[in-house]
Amino acid sequence: MNIILKPVITEKMTEIGEKLKQYAFIVDRGANKVQIRNAVEQLYGVKVTSVNTMNHDGKAKSRMSKSGYLTGRTNAYKKAIVTLSEGETIDFFSNI
Repeated sequence: MNIILKPVITEKMTEIGEKLKQYAFIVDRGANKVQIRNAVEQLYGVKVTSVNTMNHDGKAKSRMSKSGYLTGRTNAYKKAIVTLSEGETIDFFSNI
């Protein structure tokens, strides 16, 4: 089972990462904090001090099109904010 699905790379998270050493990841919805901590430590070779998680529900969306009124939902996901110990960093752009 893949615990970490993808990192969240936004302007806000980049700034928080530089200031507070916190990084966000979209993670598997069934993963707990211990599993997320172990996955980040193994994948990036860093020491994690804390993990905060939040569940985002999918939102109902609707729009008009030529064929009529279309409805649907966005995907639900779980996000984890990982705080690293002092002196540790993660560089997402090193292998581009």
